[in-house]
Amino acid sequence: MSFATAQEQKNYKTYCNPLDIDYTYMSHYRANNNVSYRSGADPAIVNFKGTYYMFVTRSHGYWASEDMSNWRFIRPQSWYFNGSNAPAATVRDGKILVLGDPSGRGAVIETDNPELGDWKTNFAVINTPNGVQDPMLFTDDDGRVYLYEESSNKFPIRGVELDPDNYYIPKGEQTDLLYLQPEKHGWERFGQDHKSDIQPFIEGPWMVKHGDTYYLEYGAPGTQWNVYADGVYTSKSPLGPFEYAPYNPISYKPGGFLKGSGHGSTVRDNNGNYWHYATMAISVNYKFERRIGMYPAGFEENGQMYVNTAYGDYPHYLPGTPVEDHKNRFTGWMLLSYNKPVRTNSGLVSQEINVVDESESGYMLGQIREFDIRKINDEEIRSYWVSEANNDSIFVEVDLEKTMDVKAIQINFQDFNSKIFGRPDTLRQQFTIEASIDGNKWQTIADYSENMRDMPHGYIELPQAIEARYVRYNHVYCTNEYLSISEFRVFGNGKEDLPETPANFKVSRQKDRRNADLSWDTVEGATGYVIYWGIAEDKLNLSAMIYGTNSYELRALNTDTGYYYQVEAFDENGISERSEILFTQ
Repeated sequence: MSFATAQEQKNYKTYCNPLDIDYTYMSHYRANNNVSYRSGADPAIVNFKGTYYMFVTRSHGYWASEDMSNWRFIRPQSWYFNGSNAPAATVRDGKILVLGDPSGRGAVIETDNPELGDWKTNFAVINTPNGVQDPMLFTDDDGRVYLYEESSNKFPIRGVELDPDNYYIPKGEQTDLLYLQPEKHGWERFGQDHKSDIQPFIEGPWMVKHGDTYYLEYGAPGTQWNVYADGVYTSKSPLGPFEYAPYNPISYKPGGFLKGSGHGSTVRDNNGNYWHYATMAISVNYKFERRIGMYPAGFEENGQMYVNTAYGDYPHYLPGTPVEDHKNRFTGWMLLSYNKPVRTNSGLVSQEINVVDESESGYMLGQIREFDIRKINDEEIRSYWVSEANNDSIFVEVDLEKTMDVKAIQINFQDFNSKIFGRPDTLRQQFTIEASIDGNKWQTIADYSENMRDMPHGYIELPQAIEARYVRYNHVYCTNEYLSISEFRVFGNGKEDLPETPANFKVSRQKDRRNADLSWDTVEGATGYVIYWGIAEDKLNLSAMIYGTNSYELRALNTDTGYYYQVEAFDENGISERSEILFTQ
């Protein structure tokens, strides 16, 4: 049989969030606390001559891809010394324009050769009154260029036209475009599950024009929370006035393995379909420890914008894989390893963690300080297993409890007490994956023992489905001092019946209309549930994935809107039929 091997170019049909790219280790807090962590956040992605270029906060370069599967990092010939901060990017007249000086007071830089990265500046600092934070550059159909910016819990998103014939300096004064209204929009409230009274942050604008309508996206309420999301206002003019979309938020992922989907960008692929790239939270080593997620996006026939995050951290089909409906690219490959029996031959680490913990201030969740092997398949990216040793004799073995068809593996490495900073060329993870039906006779299904690629969220699509009950990770090498894995995930399909549809589905809107209580009867054998909601029966575009409970307090509603709701159950075998649709005024 054929098996997966390490190679420079993946020939995959699928991908799995978070994107498995060589995220940069942050260095800009090193002088204060010597805490090392990877991060990728605030993605600005553009389609330039058929190639996608992705600019990410403080990465000391950027990524390029022809297929949204194989991403190569470009170390540009010239770039920001301290890395770009929430960079803006747009395409105009055969060049990519970028704005992302960390000081907030910089000039537009440009190149017609992003592969080389000979970025040039005109030295004309855009000196707005409060500096430029989280900028977005937008080139309209007529070639006019606009700047949108802000990252604050005090100031609104602002916009101004720039003069491309005069060093891209502003033409006139900035216009205030939109503010947060958390008293009306439940999803704009701060904190985990929107349960904090701290003033929320508005940030990360991004403009998309579809037809004759301008869609101004914005992020809220805070990047470190599970409810980090993107909303949208619409207008017939690039500087407004803008109207709040009643179907907000558009990009929202409060549950599952990797949570949050805010401060993103929306790009059209080479097939004419839209994709939304967004920031997802880890917030273990530091509150700004983040990753990049990618979701199918688009516009309904009535102009409503959508981003589909349902099963958003399970395998999905790539842009180059034909599907019947771009909005629904989920493969149907289910998670087989959740909370299954797991064992290892490595002892438990006894070291104290070296992190920046701001949980007491209300700006970060508390640490999960147990590092035992059960954390490796609990579907919580903030918990992780740490091996006492780091050598080629260590294994981790998961018992799926039944023989199933295994189709993909994802290994999410964590940075426990890392001492790595920046972008060294030595980063790599080496291992093999074995499978067995009886636990005695093993076959290698993935050989990455000589891998030289940095793959912190190693996603492996198998060439063909493998029947297995046991799946084993055999460690060979990793660059960090400690082998640490936040999740060892096995995807595929069981061989039994689908779960039953959840019965007795109930929805009750609270007196505070931003909230609703949902409940249903437990489905025997279900791994979890996905609830859907929206402002029209045929557009239930928002969702939340729930493990281990048959109720949910939904705190993301808009006070002036009525909603429709559904729920479904899922397990290793697939997804149930959805429940009846309920409505609350």
